[in-house]
Amino acid sequence: MNKIAIWTVLALATSLAGCAGSATSNTSLESVHQPVVRNAIYQFDVAAANGDLPPSEQGRLQGWLDTMGARYGDRIAVEDPSAYGSTSAQATIRSMIERRGLLMSSDVPVTTGAVPPGYLRVVITRASASVAGCPDWASKYSINYKNATSSNYGCAINSNLAAMVADPNDLIKGTSEDRNDPAAASRAIKTYREKPQTGAGDLRGQSTNSGGGK
Repeated sequence: MNKIAIWTVLALATSLAGCAGSATSNTSLESVHQPVVRNAIYQFDVAAANGDLPPSEQGRLQGWLDTMGARYGDRIAVEDPSAYGSTSAQATIRSMIERRGLLMSSDVPVTTGAVPPGYLRVVITRASASVAGCPDWASKYSINYKNATSSNYGCAINSNLAAMVADPNDLIKGTSEDRNDPAAASRAIKTYREKPQTGAGDLRGQSTNSGGGK
């Protein structure tokens, strides 16, 4: 009997900094409007046969990854409850993920329910960042007795930062040193310089004759 995959979303909110007070009484240069990072966890169970992942299960997993739109910034991990580990199945899953230009994570988050015997669980952790309460013009026209910073202070820059960051978790703890790969940092520039221009090829010859003229 085929097992129906379990999809779970766990909303985990982590605030980068607590509000030091209301926006109308903030007398510092630290904005009370800070990005909030939320992590959603999605899980999908696939059946392993003799320690490997059969083509039918590969197709199911491929369809799930397409539906989820697995992309850069997603943390993908595999939970294998078997005693000796399904090495071949894990290698197949790793290959499928790497073909998408993604890497597997060794950190497996806590998921809902136990993984059934003979199954592996693929887990996607997807982070998003946003700044709540912006724009905030609550005190725009009020008298500023406390010499407070504008209530809208920080909304623009922090909202843009939350929208543009590739991995929102970097807003919490930054990027570890082992990920500072110069080759990865310069890959986009290298591709831009070496890729042939779209107009570099020869143009096709087109006849200028029309209407049967000679």
